[in-house]
Amino acid sequence: MSKEIISAKRKDIFVIKKSTSNLAREIIMHKKFILNNGIKVITRKLSHVRSVSIGIWVRTGSVSENIYNNGISHFIEHMLFKGTFDRTAKEIASDMDSIGGQINAFTSKEYTCYYSKVLDSHMDIAIDILSDMILNSKFDENDIIKEKSVIYEEISMYEDSPEDLVYDSLSKVIFNGHSLGLPILGTQDSIESLSKQDLVNYMKTNYNRDSIAIAVAGSFDESNLIKELNRKFGWYAFESSDERNIEKPIFHSNYIYRSKDIEQIHLCIGFNGVANDGDIIYPLYILNNIFGGSMSSRLFQIIREEHGLAYSIYSHPSFYKNFGLFTIYVSLNPSQLKKVTELITIEINKLVNNYITKEELNRAKEQLKGNYILGLESTSSIMTMLGKYEIFGKKIKSIGEVLKSIDSVNMSDMENIINKIFKGDKFSLSIVGKLDENTTKESFEYIKDNLL
Repeated sequence: MSKEIISAKRKDIFVIKKSTSNLAREIIMHKKFILNNGIKVITRKLSHVRSVSIGIWVRTGSVSENIYNNGISHFIEHMLFKGTFDRTAKEIASDMDSIGGQINAFTSKEYTCYYSKVLDSHMDIAIDILSDMILNSKFDENDIIKEKSVIYEEISMYEDSPEDLVYDSLSKVIFNGHSLGLPILGTQDSIESLSKQDLVNYMKTNYNRDSIAIAVAGSFDESNLIKELNRKFGWYAFESSDERNIEKPIFHSNYIYRSKDIEQIHLCIGFNGVANDGDIIYPLYILNNIFGGSMSSRLFQIIREEHGLAYSIYSHPSFYKNFGLFTIYVSLNPSQLKKVTELITIEINKLVNNYITKEELNRAKEQLKGNYILGLESTSSIMTMLGKYEIFGKKIKSIGEVLKSIDSVNMSDMENIINKIFKGDKFSLSIVGKLDENTTKESFEYIKDNLL
């Protein structure tokens, strides 16, 4: 038996009973490996699928930046697709297309991920392409100049999307100078100032042995997987680096208005949430399902179905390493702003006054468990879950542990999370549209004065 296989640690195993899902009936586990150079690998094998999803996760995003290099994490993500010393940009795409696979990447506030999904018989090719991009990219000067223009267009496209803009504005006012409030894309000024050396230096510092994890989910031969990962990644001497100590942000309560000549206005209300740490996330997920996270939720039924005041309205939690937000979003006619603001405030106060019913709790639990199980039928979703948890050092629960955590949420837990989110004045508000700052201020002050 190889050294790599001996180093594997078998993790949680659980069999779900009384389920018609092939995935749910089989034993599900994840394993951890360490490559020869110290890079962590986490896997979950699924015998009933023919695909395999592979993700290279890097613990760096806009939170790791400053106002001068803002957008550099996202810029590097773009540049890794622009060609290596062995492949042109077109060959990266054509090599993947020729096997019917998918390859892409994304950058968030706290991490970057490069991923591929292919048939299990093409796993070696996917690993080869991903490793070539990560370890062998050229950062050609002419490509850098051209890609800046591409990112300028992406920023412009983002500015033309009021739903994106209202969230970006909300982050800016809540985090007020903290790097969590920086836009992931950066600004035209910050992108313009970046040089090839800036990109190379940033990547060398932030793509290190301690910040990278490889997540794999689907159909694969374990021995061959670790052999290929060691062959393509394990030889590279990544630097070791102490994790940057990013100060925990402070929630700032305020309002912000962005003028935009559009028919509707877009409203976001953000409350202080919880970090992705422990079982407290499950009461918040349940609260979200009840309050605004589904078509049967209170906000959807009251604002859209009963009063017909908006087409799009929802709530959702956002989890960061040591911080969290709970956000309400609605797009509406400007003439309906006062009424919608009043109704949202009333629904929040109903939660604080009367909490939820036992029937709502049980229904939301079943909804959450069903969504969780359905998500496990996608190798991409499982790979994403594994990668996110691994790069932040979070415990990955077995299916049984997750279902048990959901089932164990009681009325007292729900009262605690409702009070934590909604009691007090820890909220901010942003509006994008054809309105004015004074009306935005009035909406903010109405909610502040009328929340319990």
